[in-house]
Amino acid sequence: MFQHLVESLPRRVDAVIAAKGGTNSILIIHVFADNNTFVIIQSQINTNGFLSVEEPKVESEYLGKMPASFGMIAVFLGDLDNSDGVGKVYYRQDSRPSMLLRTTDHISQAFPQDDEINPTHALIITWENVAAHGVPGRGDGLDRKRNTFQLVVASMASASYAILFYPREGLQYISTPVAGQSEPVHAGFSQGLVQAWYSWSSTQGPYYRIATDDEASVRQLSEETNSGRRGVWVYEIGTSPIFSSITPGQVTNLSPEEGIAGGQMESVPEFPPRNTGEQQEIEFPPYEHAEEEETPELELPPTIALFFLKCYFFLRMWFVFFLAVFAYNSETCSSNRQKCSSFADCKDYTNGYCCHCRPGFYGNGKDCVAEGKPQRMNGKVNGRVFVGNTPSPLEFSNNDLHSYVVANDGRAYVAISTIPAGLGPSLQPLSSLGGVIGWAFALEQPGYENGFSIIGGVFSRQAEVTFLPGNERLTIKQEFKGIDEHDHLVVSTELEGRLPEVPRGSTVQIDPYKEIYQYGSNLITSSSNRDYTVSLPDGSVQTKTYQWRQTITYQSCPNDEEVRAVQSTQQLSVDQIFVMYDSGNQLIRYAMSNKIGSIVSGPPEQNPCFTGRHGCDTNAACRPEEGIQFTCECSTGFTGDGRQCYDIDECREMTEICGSHAICNNQPGTFRCECMDSFQFASDGKTCVVDRPIDHCQRGTNNCDIPERARCSYTGASAYICSCLSGFVGDGYTCQDVDECEQGRCHQDAVCYNSQGSFTCQCHPGFHGDGFQCTPEHEKTQCERDRESIQVSSNTGSFSFFRPRPAVSQYVPTCNQHGAYEPTQCHGSIGQCWCVDGNGQEIPNTRTGPGQRPLFIPPPIGPTTRPDVSPVAPGTHLLFAQSGKIEHIPLDGYSMNKGEAKALLHLPDRVAIAVAYDCVEKMVYWTDITGPSISKASLEGGDTISLVTTDLESPEGLAIDHLARLMFWTDSMKDRIEVAKLDGSQRHVLFDTDLVNPRPIVADPSYGRLYWADWNRDGPKIEMSNMDGTDRTVLVKDDLGLPNGLTYDPESQQLCWADAGTRKVQCMDPNGRNRRTIVEGIQYPFAIVSHGRNLYYTDWRREAVVAVDRTTDRETDEFLPQKRSRVYGIATTPTQCPQAYNYCSNNGGCSHLCLPRRGGFTCRCPDMVDGSCVERNL
Repeated sequence: MFQHLVESLPRRVDAVIAAKGGTNSILIIHVFADNNTFVIIQSQINTNGFLSVEEPKVESEYLGKMPASFGMIAVFLGDLDNSDGVGKVYYRQDSRPSMLLRTTDHISQAFPQDDEINPTHALIITWENVAAHGVPGRGDGLDRKRNTFQLVVASMASASYAILFYPREGLQYISTPVAGQSEPVHAGFSQGLVQAWYSWSSTQGPYYRIATDDEASVRQLSEETNSGRRGVWVYEIGTSPIFSSITPGQVTNLSPEEGIAGGQMESVPEFPPRNTGEQQEIEFPPYEHAEEEETPELELPPTIALFFLKCYFFLRMWFVFFLAVFAYNSETCSSNRQKCSSFADCKDYTNGYCCHCRPGFYGNGKDCVAEGKPQRMNGKVNGRVFVGNTPSPLEFSNNDLHSYVVANDGRAYVAISTIPAGLGPSLQPLSSLGGVIGWAFALEQPGYENGFSIIGGVFSRQAEVTFLPGNERLTIKQEFKGIDEHDHLVVSTELEGRLPEVPRGSTVQIDPYKEIYQYGSNLITSSSNRDYTVSLPDGSVQTKTYQWRQTITYQSCPNDEEVRAVQSTQQLSVDQIFVMYDSGNQLIRYAMSNKIGSIVSGPPEQNPCFTGRHGCDTNAACRPEEGIQFTCECSTGFTGDGRQCYDIDECREMTEICGSHAICNNQPGTFRCECMDSFQFASDGKTCVVDRPIDHCQRGTNNCDIPERARCSYTGASAYICSCLSGFVGDGYTCQDVDECEQGRCHQDAVCYNSQGSFTCQCHPGFHGDGFQCTPEHEKTQCERDRESIQVSSNTGSFSFFRPRPAVSQYVPTCNQHGAYEPTQCHGSIGQCWCVDGNGQEIPNTRTGPGQRPLFIPPPIGPTTRPDVSPVAPGTHLLFAQSGKIEHIPLDGYSMNKGEAKALLHLPDRVAIAVAYDCVEKMVYWTDITGPSISKASLEGGDTISLVTTDLESPEGLAIDHLARLMFWTDSMKDRIEVAKLDGSQRHVLFDTDLVNPRPIVADPSYGRLYWADWNRDGPKIEMSNMDGTDRTVLVKDDLGLPNGLTYDPESQQLCWADAGTRKVQCMDPNGRNRRTIVEGIQYPFAIVSHGRNLYYTDWRREAVVAVDRTTDRETDEFLPQKRSRVYGIATTPTQCPQAYNYCSNNGGCSHLCLPRRGGFTCRCPDMVDGSCVERNL
């Protein structure tokens, strides 16, 4: 059957479509000569002048209604007619050298800078002498206007091109009748309706138009060009036949041999020649007889042919040529080694190559992870779920899923965010949402392997859940997409169906269970029955059951000739199951312990490596020995004794590991190479080559949210940044409207109306104002009454058409916009000013003489006095403290936008020292040593909020854990380090010994770590501990002077500090190794912060903010505030929180404080506690 499909396309004679509105569906097989990739192409050629990728809709759904709902290349789209015996439509595939040479000539002339144009095959379609349908003629068809035009789709390994040919002698008609109206024809590339994987609805994809609705624009198709030849238009349509991006040819001027003097076109005859043999010129004429050139027949291995057949009958093609590229084929390792994991070896076999993980790693060769190393997973969850008997579903999209697996003990943690309260409690029984992760990284028993060891990280999973006795059904679909560049396993999840309702406030307990997995060829199945108990708020208990069936499909290497011993049946044992819905944070959390082993019951394994109770570091593998003996061995990429393991910085120890034009970024246990700006990876995935820049923002090929919600900012090369517009929140790729009305932005006596990206406030009847401030009508303040009484009394006895005004020598109080007394009052007639209190009474000893104003100290004010104004624009900013204020500097990439710097917080008569930022609630926190106090304010506007005001003396360092919602601070007078909730409650002293002058402190929420510096002149040091106070360690004590500033970059895992004693900025890894100097000879640094490749520090003597590039080890810029004085703490405001997870993301089930640590967390009681607090270690 497969051979018949191929032969149905004539190799030596063009196929013909004869009927009006006819369509031919063709299956085309391409072989890219450069890399032998086999590709399936299915397309539809239509007599109405277009090529589509699926069965076109009826004419009434696309004629006059472009863009259409299906993808197409519109060459000359209109209501065309080839049914009169004159018009014809031909098509063929062609790979003859002469034809490819002519194709290359057209492409090279359109793109003169591209020097490697080597198409391997082409699809040629000719619409010859087609007329407009419904246009009357004499009856013999010879007097009808006709057009001839062509499309050539040429493909090669690195790109595909579309070449459109229009008659040089001019188009005979440029419109066709549609629904009784004359509609211009269309030319362009339309993607049709596109359904995003995270959405349940479709949206119209891009439509790139070559000609507009203006008839003059259509006529120019045959008169102008983008390839140097009249009527020839060339477009690069993507790196495969899918035209994901459209790049037009670059030569819009006609070559000398193409034009006529003066640029005038020859006159176009009104009618085509009466003799039908005198046709318009065709660039690639159809052919009907065998030519001398022979094209080699395509020979496919039987497995490839079978693969194509399956794709043809079971895959639905999306667009012009949906691609199904065979992962393993008859190639060798010499050209495909880069397709294996960097921790795998490639091996050639008779029928092709396979990838195999190296010793110390496990996986399928395409994805390999180090034995014993914890694994993180990130993804998105989308769903459409009915709860109980509700008639309407709860829909959600793009919810974050984070998972963390301690591989050496089989413990898995899963958290899904932004789950509404109407759904969250009912999701608690579905611990199996994370169960597949537990199976993938389960603790292996002797002779058995977990899922990742067998199939790697690319697979599909579908599970069907039936709840009893109500028979509710839910479908779970998950696509695991392998290990990404951050060493995270990526997954997308979809939920659809109905859940039995679990009432709010209920808790769920899931009993331990066992599940049998059966392994076949590229298919794994399992099923089980599971019991769970629901404890209702009234104290009653319900026991329920659900049935579980799942199927996992994957692609193994078909060429592997080595028989791998995989147990056909294995049993997953799951216990210690914990589920909880945190309604306050809208978070569902699952945790469970997983072991994979035999289905036959026997004596349990006693060796700690198989029980998980071994005490090895989380980055270590447990190696069993005789009896219950074992050893701990640090995972590859780490060093240590196995009980404690530290990351190896490959970038420092092997400086040439990434090659030229590349930057090495260290990561836990591994590293990553990135090409420098203006470079991109070549096809080998390793070599960085010059990148041809593309402005995806201007072209519209970016993946930012729609322009109504997001802004695309081109940053050079082919890079861009997505950011949400004001009034929306998100990462720029997905932006959601902020309902300002829920935030109480309007006055209490006003009604709020939310709209997309904005809102309005309107005072209630009986009140007047702008909605942000509303006062009862006709009710005046004391200041306004005093001012009016003076104005009125000055005008008694006379009538005036003007507003009342006082006598020249009379003092009139000044009121602000809200009617309150201005704090400074002046009397112009006597030339004196003075301060007043809130009642307008003069403050003693503040009156000044002529020309002077009194020194008035107002109370602190926040980023804005009104909540409707946001003083900080979207994007990353630097925040730094000066006496009396906190300023912000917008960052343009890594450059400080000095012209836009301004004050964010005015703190009169205060000295703010440390500054920190909470990326979740967009709050700035600071310490004040004059209070002393710790306070916060929102970047969105509003008042300052005092958090800690007692039992403080000199708080000089402040750190935020945005995941556990904690803050940590140092007090250099009390010589201690404390922790509290972000609202200042539940204070707990972590350390109050062996501290002299602690100042800077930073947090690493991902690993539950704290770092701080003590500038004790007799023994300065930098220390580290877990956030719960355990494992306190001195990291640095040599060659330190006054380590004032400290920062930690989680991306590069570098701890950096600024030392006012040694006058250096230095960095090292958090394990105390690979210490290096970034800059030296600086003056007097106080604080430092990391952002990307840059460090920014404040300097007392320079009274400036200084930028340092860590990659070049030099200062690049400085900012001098308008008010010159000492600058103190500094922080950044990232546009979004870094992707991370720690054990206290939902308070870990603790009654009070949840304090993370490496590999777990501790429940702690505050120092002032009632009897309800419970302390425990997990």
